[in-house]
Amino acid sequence: MATKPIPATPGLPPRTAKAIKRRRRFSFWRMTMYGMLSCTLAVIAGLCWFFLTSSGASVRYMMADTLITTQHRSWAAYLIGNAELQKRVEAYWKRFDDMGKEPDKGLVQLQPEPELASGPQEPITVEPISGINYAGYLVTIADPKSLRVVVPNKVGKGEKVTSMVKRTGALLGINGGGFVDPEWKGNGFQPEGIVMSGGRIFYNDGDMNTLQHVVGIDRDGRMIAGNFKASELLKMGVQEAVSFSPRFIVNGVGLIKNQSEGWGVAPRTCMAQTKDGAILFAIIDGRQKHSIGATLYDVQEIFLKHGAVTAANLDGGSSTVLVRNNEIVNKPSSEYGERYLPTAWLAFDDPAGVKITNIWQGLDIRQIDPSKW
Repeated sequence: MATKPIPATPGLPPRTAKAIKRRRRFSFWRMTMYGMLSCTLAVIAGLCWFFLTSSGASVRYMMADTLITTQHRSWAAYLIGNAELQKRVEAYWKRFDDMGKEPDKGLVQLQPEPELASGPQEPITVEPISGINYAGYLVTIADPKSLRVVVPNKVGKGEKVTSMVKRTGALLGINGGGFVDPEWKGNGFQPEGIVMSGGRIFYNDGDMNTLQHVVGIDRDGRMIAGNFKASELLKMGVQEAVSFSPRFIVNGVGLIKNQSEGWGVAPRTCMAQTKDGAILFAIIDGRQKHSIGATLYDVQEIFLKHGAVTAANLDGGSSTVLVRNNEIVNKPSSEYGERYLPTAWLAFDDPAGVKITNIWQGLDIRQIDPSKW
């Protein structure tokens, strides 16, 4: 079968038209090759910057720290190696322990009736906060003694904060301390460290002289944060407490020096107290388009701007949630929705009248299966 002749370009001889087409095809492939070569060189240059320069290393370690706070911690090894990953995690825990040892100078001056210069302070305020990579809410609770640590009401399973708020008639609820969470899919029933409510120890995975990272409130309404033994907490008159770390503002001074020490970018729940006794909670969304997340340094700057003299980290990540008027205010990052948790900070009009039952009383905590639903 005869091939069709290439149509000539109007006004040009057939051979000239063929030459033009060949040049066009050659030009197309040449530009394609140049483009591919440019992309390859750009990738090589980017990898050299990422792995061989100090600025690239800063980004790598920030990414690694972010992964360390997720269920994909092992992925951080691809960025910094297994040995460096282990070394970095151990260094952070040592740093957290050291941050919990700084003596508190007692700067909080509690007022009988919280008031501002313009008049009585609102019992609870919730305001939006945002930064370059994050968005969330700052909660201010005028009376620290309105807060209680609430726990689940059924054995074997944690409870959503929305359920705790509705069940107890609370004004507001925020997730609390850490818990045993196999593969980040745990049932939310087994806390880590210490849980106290109403001045009683509900849970303690150590003995009375084991140092634990504690975030709590004493009988006078002062926030307690740092490393303490259970026996010390009872002597200090601590009423409400959960375990998490680190304490990162002490005596009005931020202990996190810069973003690189901020434990990566993630959803955050943190707690602080101002000099007049008001409790602050920062609830930061993360791992989403509207909010990638915040470092602890970001939260530290927020708290210092609002007059915090003491601050500590609470459980964050997919547990971060703020509930008010029986509705979730923020946007939790968990793909499963709001998580089941063992503890939450709830605010009440009449905190003394709230009955909170110790769900772990009489249980052998060694027999709890945190992965069984």
